[in-house]
Amino acid sequence: MLDLLNAIPRELILPPANLFLLIFIGLAIWRRWPLAGRIVAGTGFAALALLSSTAGARFFVTPLERMTAPLQAPERAGAQAIVVLAAGRLRGAPEYGNQDIPDYVALARLRYAAHLQRRTGLPVLVSGGLGAKAGRSGAKEDVPPLAEAMAVALREDFGVPVRWLEARSRDTFENATFSAALLRADGVKRILLVTDAMHMPRSRAAFEHAGLEVVSAPTAFFGNQPQTLASWISSAEGMRRSWYAIYELIGIGWYKVRLSSSASP
Repeated sequence: MLDLLNAIPRELILPPANLFLLIFIGLAIWRRWPLAGRIVAGTGFAALALLSSTAGARFFVTPLERMTAPLQAPERAGAQAIVVLAAGRLRGAPEYGNQDIPDYVALARLRYAAHLQRRTGLPVLVSGGLGAKAGRSGAKEDVPPLAEAMAVALREDFGVPVRWLEARSRDTFENATFSAALLRADGVKRILLVTDAMHMPRSRAAFEHAGLEVVSAPTAFFGNQPQTLASWISSAEGMRRSWYAIYELIGIGWYKVRLSSSASP
């Protein structure tokens, strides 16, 4: 049952697709039920306008980011390793000889991981397989794991060595499961976990469930950015933040069900 629910395309339940669906329903019923149609379509339009602004996105971003906090004094955290999680990739980047490279979300995580490694001297694990779509489609593709591109970026662009490469995971839950197995083999129990601030609550829960002691090392905070009148104007960045935040809020609830299910006999 959990696998069936997990297979539902996330695009269908997240903005803007779900809002366009709401607008379509409102327009479809308008002729027969004018008042209901106006309410449904109007609600969809209003939500679309709100969520596509960076100011509107803060209603979802801020509660997530308040679940974590910037790491202070990483040198005194008592960690034994740094774990940085994959995000996405740019396929066949022409400026890099058509090699896959980390996308800008992953790059922000890698930069912070490099910063922490220089401050602490801790060994680094990068975690990321083919991704949910590539890993579950059943098609045989010659696609390198996300972790490989991350490791190359850390070594060549940031001058940071990578000790472990976890390249099998398809999602955050598997990031935690497979990374924990690699780390336990080397006696690592306590880690600095690097990912986006919005992604941290779900990631931390998964890694703690996998048996590791986690020190949160979040990056990419958006909730405290200065707000102006322009922040209420619709933008692609506003919708991206809303999409990401709502996805993570849903994911937190989903992981509570998933983790409790995996813990039950």
